[in-house]
Amino acid sequence: MASRAPATGRLLLGIRKWYYGLSGFNKFGLMRDDIIIEDSDVVEALRRLPETDYNDRMFRFKRALDLSMKQQILPKDQWTKFEEDKPYLTPYLEEVIRERKEREDWMKK
Repeated sequence: MASRAPATGRLLLGIRKWYYGLSGFNKFGLMRDDIIIEDSDVVEALRRLPETDYNDRMFRFKRALDLSMKQQILPKDQWTKFEEDKPYLTPYLEEVIRERKEREDWMKK
């Protein structure tokens, strides 16, 4: 039974990579955290981002918008790769959500 676990893990990783490529945002140089829908929690998480991360995000958005308007995508060697796509906003977002829920629970008391 233990010999199946690594194969299952590889299969799931393969499916995740396939779906990542299918999504298409990476062809514009965007990252997963770039496409999170902005609500009040995301806005607060963005406010907490270090300036360099925020500036990198804005650059990716401007480049993607420019490419979209020209109906183009980046050359394949410039696409965001699955392995390079690290969550830069998610830790801040999780912290904001945790704080908000804590505040809501406190207000209920």
